[in-house]
Amino acid sequence: MEELEYKATYHAINERRCVFEKAINARRCACKQSARFCLADREGVACKSEAGNEMCTRLLDTLRRNARFSLHLTHADGPLPHAKEIRVQVGGLLGLQQLIDPDSGPHHRVDNIYSLTKAAFARYEHLQGLPLDQIMQAIVSFQGRRKSSRPLKPSS
Repeated sequence: MEELEYKATYHAINERRCVFEKAINARRCACKQSARFCLADREGVACKSEAGNEMCTRLLDTLRRNARFSLHLTHADGPLPHAKEIRVQVGGLLGLQQLIDPDSGPHHRVDNIYSLTKAAFARYEHLQGLPLDQIMQAIVSFQGRRKSSRPLKPSS
């Protein structure tokens, strides 16, 4: 399947894409409002909640905009390069989770993005009082998967 065909089919079957799809596909986050699907040997994630998708979009836009300096970017108007997008999504959600539930210890996974986002909007009055400096520290310190140091097998 060519890439253009794939994208057209993806958008046809997934009318409400989960904005945290990369974090979910990285197996670092989950969401009760997500629905996984497979298309051409790839996984996609749809959102079952219109209101949840709007909240998550606002949250992710806020995280991207504020992470720009920390990630040494000149702009962050949309999706970032893959590794930086993973840092913003997963690191940002882990940092937010630590703010919402500080007594539960260090977090390595987010179990429900939807409930975390709802709690953030409730506690921080629609993200106006969100302590972004603490979340940015979590984004900067987040370490994704490390590259394997094993050499590749030569092909015969």
